[in-house]
Amino acid sequence: MLTSFDHTAPSAGEDSLIRTPPHNYEAEQALLGAILLNNRALEKVVEFLQPDHFADPVHGRIFEACQALAMKNQIANPVTLKTYLHSDPGLAELGGDSYLARLAGSAATIINAEDYGRLIFDLHLRRELIAVGEDMVNDAFETDLESYAKDQIENAEKKLFDLATAGQAEGGFKAFRQTLIGAIEQAEAAHKREGKLSGVTTGLRDLDQKLGGLHPSDLLILAGRPSMGKTALATNIAFNAARAYTTETLPTGEKKVIDGAVVAFFSLEMSAEQLATRILAERAEISSHKIRQGEMTNDEFERLVVVAQELHSLPLYIDDTPALSVSAVRTRSRRLHRTQGLGMIVIDYLQLLSGTAGKKSENRVQEVSEITRGLKALAKELHVPVVALSQLSRAVEQREDKRPQLSDLRESGSIEQDADVVMFVYREQYYLERAEPGRRPEEAEDKFNTRYADWHVRLAEVTNTAETIIAKQRHGPVGAVRLYFDGQYTKFGDLDNWHGTERPTE
Repeated sequence: MLTSFDHTAPSAGEDSLIRTPPHNYEAEQALLGAILLNNRALEKVVEFLQPDHFADPVHGRIFEACQALAMKNQIANPVTLKTYLHSDPGLAELGGDSYLARLAGSAATIINAEDYGRLIFDLHLRRELIAVGEDMVNDAFETDLESYAKDQIENAEKKLFDLATAGQAEGGFKAFRQTLIGAIEQAEAAHKREGKLSGVTTGLRDLDQKLGGLHPSDLLILAGRPSMGKTALATNIAFNAARAYTTETLPTGEKKVIDGAVVAFFSLEMSAEQLATRILAERAEISSHKIRQGEMTNDEFERLVVVAQELHSLPLYIDDTPALSVSAVRTRSRRLHRTQGLGMIVIDYLQLLSGTAGKKSENRVQEVSEITRGLKALAKELHVPVVALSQLSRAVEQREDKRPQLSDLRESGSIEQDADVVMFVYREQYYLERAEPGRRPEEAEDKFNTRYADWHVRLAEVTNTAETIIAKQRHGPVGAVRLYFDGQYTKFGDLDNWHGTERPTE
């Protein structure tokens, strides 16, 4: 049984109305004593316990000194610690060298060291909870025009989530046999699926074949110039993944995802209603303009109602809050993951996100770097694919060949570096339609007619088609995938399903 000795803790006889933060000095003394007697005790707690987790700052500095000695492969005991702590005024007040000796005398066994470490950490979390609560109250009382209540709520949620995930020793080394089991399980799941995918389906056969689906923990960038259809493609992919969502119940009662995903769609540019209208237009094959203007026939309206009923239970969640920060995206995604089992995130689009809330960045490139790192970290943390749309620079328009390149990405360095997959949406039809040949001065009529006929043939070849150019793929091939695109319904599909033409070869 532990025995305490002189310390700074308040006595039980002090004013009972004063509530001291939760702490256990005896547990701290016992753990430090165990480390001083046998440094192997440090290995049991070093992954989750930090010096600032100790209620007594002196104990934290002793723990830090033990860590420093261990890093140098030196023994940490009352004798060796003298060199590091001889000028520590706090330790001197407690008795200096004699206090270290008494710590060793109050040692817990190495078997109990982790239990004491967990207790110390738990009490640290409780003190941090109290601090978060006090900050919430104080911030709410302040009237600052630059600070909104919603921002304060998101900031409090972030602090609480960081507390909830702090100290989790889930990292570290895994035996190769464990990783092999996980790899075999992924391969088995892909083998059982009709599309032979190891990731979330896009619903587009040729794109799935090229990517193998959208893989968990991957950051995928989908970029394009305005009017290329990147939002339409992202919406189609999100819908297809949500529609394919199927689960099975294991004997343990746990649900296992067989195909598809629960999808979170952060629409920073369009409202949720506009996004829903796009999906309705695509599924019912009614022009979204007709839906907005109310110009539908009775038959079209009935078809729209039927489609709406079919889509009613789709596991697709839309957040249309403008100007979100990357930390807000993280907080809301974590919440949805906890409540609904999130399987995929889509963000439209990356440049509309901001960095850390309340932190103004003078350098936009640095801010985008922070955003892409945050999105990649979110993909790994939740083990889901994150699809982020991105704009391209105007350099594309100044070239004769309008096909995008990696260098066309805005703030391309960080985006290209952090992304696992970079895809571009390109529609040659868009550029050809705006480049209809006109007769040049002094040009012969037959020459003009030949040039115009060539343009018309090329336009016919690319009408209602699009290319998805995979410019980077960390775990697979690069290349272009041709797709069908119907601009009237903002609908992407497999090209040969619509034209009955031979399937494009790679």
